[in-house]
Amino acid sequence: MPLVRSLGDGLWEVRSSLTGGKVARVIFTEEHGAMVLLHGFIKKTKKTPKQDLDLALKRKKGGGA
Repeated sequence: MPLVRSLGDGLWEVRSSLTGGKVARVIFTEEHGAMVLLHGFIKKTKKTPKQDLDLALKRKKGGGA
């Protein structure tokens, strides 16, 4: 799997391996050539949870936390 992949709707996911076999994800978007971090979490399932995607999309649209 690539380190960065598109999630659609202008959202991207970057992955990082942590100690102890854990996997972290950061969902981000791009604005004016800058990476805007929207949400980070420890991934526990193969699929990105809908609640994490929804939160990132809400933040992207200016909805805050």
